[in-house]
Amino acid sequence: MSTEHDRAVLNQILNPLMPTTETSSNNSTQFENDQIDHCGYEESVGIEKEAVILAESGKVPEAIEKFGEAISKCPINPSAFNNRAQAYRLSGKIEEAISDLNEALKLSNPKSKTTCNAYVQRASIFRLKGDDDKAREDFQKAADLGSSFAKMQLIALNPYAAMCNKMLAEVFEKVKTGQ
Repeated sequence: MSTEHDRAVLNQILNPLMPTTETSSNNSTQFENDQIDHCGYEESVGIEKEAVILAESGKVPEAIEKFGEAISKCPINPSAFNNRAQAYRLSGKIEEAISDLNEALKLSNPKSKTTCNAYVQRASIFRLKGDDDKAREDFQKAADLGSSFAKMQLIALNPYAAMCNKMLAEVFEKVKTGQ
């Protein structure tokens, strides 16, 4: 009989590029909050939540506009920049996404969840653009903050680990099919 941990380990072996939960028992990272002292911050957060709902319902252009409104209310809210970057990325506006991620990283607490998410998102963009060196650098920063997804991406960027994962997946596939 396998335990939940056993199944999680096996899943990571068979699906090395899939993200894992960020709240595993081995992850003791405690994120610090972004300290934002701005009169429009609370209103910005409310508008940002509306924008997230729009994005999740597929209304990405409207979400981008709403995130812009949230940023206008509080131009030092790193989360709004990080979330708008996600919407830009979904719209194929990669340079705008990178610009917003850079701004989110500039504004956020270096040990905040926003910082971790921005590094993961920017690294993913770099990886899609074929810039594995920059991707590796940002994934390492996110991994240092506790992102298990970033840790898995670092392994995937390691050609030796990728080769071992591929061979192991082939072995498991042969076992599953009885070969």
